[in-house]
Amino acid sequence: MSTVSTVVGGISFWYAQEGTPAPREPLPGDTSVDVCIVGGGYTGLWTAYYLKKAVPFLNITVLEAKFCGYGASGRNGGWLYNGIAGRDRYAKLHGHDAAVRLQKAMNETVGEVVRTAAEEKIDADIHRGGVLEVAHTPSQLARLKDFHSVEIAFGETDRVLRGARETAERVHVTGAVGSTWTPHGARLHPAKLVKGLADVVEALGVTVHESTPVTEIKPKHAVTPYGTVRAPYILRCTEGFTASLKGQKRTWLPMNSSMIVTEPLPARIWDTIGWEGRETLGDMAHAYFYAQRTADDRIALGGRGYPYRFGSATDNDGRTRPETVAALRELMVRLFPTTAGVHVDHAWSGVLGVPRDWCATVTLDRSTGLGWAGGYVGSGVATANLAARTLRDLIQQDSGQAGPTELTALPWVNHKVRRWEPEPFRWLGVHGMYAAYRAADRRESTSPRPGTDPVARVADRIAGRH
Repeated sequence: MSTVSTVVGGISFWYAQEGTPAPREPLPGDTSVDVCIVGGGYTGLWTAYYLKKAVPFLNITVLEAKFCGYGASGRNGGWLYNGIAGRDRYAKLHGHDAAVRLQKAMNETVGEVVRTAAEEKIDADIHRGGVLEVAHTPSQLARLKDFHSVEIAFGETDRVLRGARETAERVHVTGAVGSTWTPHGARLHPAKLVKGLADVVEALGVTVHESTPVTEIKPKHAVTPYGTVRAPYILRCTEGFTASLKGQKRTWLPMNSSMIVTEPLPARIWDTIGWEGRETLGDMAHAYFYAQRTADDRIALGGRGYPYRFGSATDNDGRTRPETVAALRELMVRLFPTTAGVHVDHAWSGVLGVPRDWCATVTLDRSTGLGWAGGYVGSGVATANLAARTLRDLIQQDSGQAGPTELTALPWVNHKVRRWEPEPFRWLGVHGMYAAYRAADRRESTSPRPGTDPVARVADRIAGRH
């Protein structure tokens, strides 16, 4: 089907539906505050929220290059779930029990976001239906069963393993041979959450300056074209856009992810699909997909598409290649054949932050006052909230207002990650890795054997994922 009439870019469908927010004023000139937060996405806004709630007299300023939620916070797949990048590595570095504590904190974070959104009257179309991940091939089923067992070992005793028939009773995904489900997940509308959060933060007395790109962060200084903000604490909350800052080109790689969303589907199509529980939906492929059934009965589905732009470049307002749109649509029809005739209303892309060892981190350097959080590798909707509460506790501890907490003792705190390779090795490595994953998925789709394709295992090791 032609994608001529599909809206491409425009930041995201979520903003096309919700409308972009009224612009806030840029920074008027040099100023001094108690805490300066660089980045107006989930991490920055949640950090401002929890700090201001904990210490109301703090003078906090948020600096945002475009508008709050312009990046991944306003473009993601709406998965509020308990996944966290790097947990297995943290188990190796700090022990199993430490990683269990991290996972428990993530499980609780899903409920924290749901509760806080309700308390602050942020209507973000949140539906807590859990997370359903399916397997299509013998290899995927073997990985799914291993994954299920590992998650239980990390404390998810409420996780459920389902066979092909039970899976189809929840969501009829063509070819699914099994699934695993966790209750620690919810679907939401990303732009509604970030817009509501920005309004709440501003109402608390936090100053938010938009259209204010920060070009350099250094101890006690955030430098912009309009002036410099000085503060004892400067917090970098820029995720996939971190590479645009001076000296940060190789810190986190901006991985591209793309999405499509259909027109609202009629009841006759939903009768063939099911999905009445509105779980967030994914699979166990190496080049995996993620999807949700939206509040107005569309399918929003995403995947990697074109994974990385040379030189850590980021996209222009979500523009997406036609071949990526076509590939995502083909995938959707393969999963749900009755969608073959439906229209794809919108396609868009965004970047997420990927550290070299694929480990999310939260850090406060007590000698400089510089802090940061991110590297969520696509799991940021919930992880950003846990990171923000951790940054709050680290600042309160450093300033003498409180002591250590359970959050400051989690193993991802102050984790150090080596930098990515320079170009062209970075570009060649990422594109080679995803070519390998796609090739592995193709071979696994025709293989009766349950083992993971050897090429995918090699790609995992080279990438630093295992």
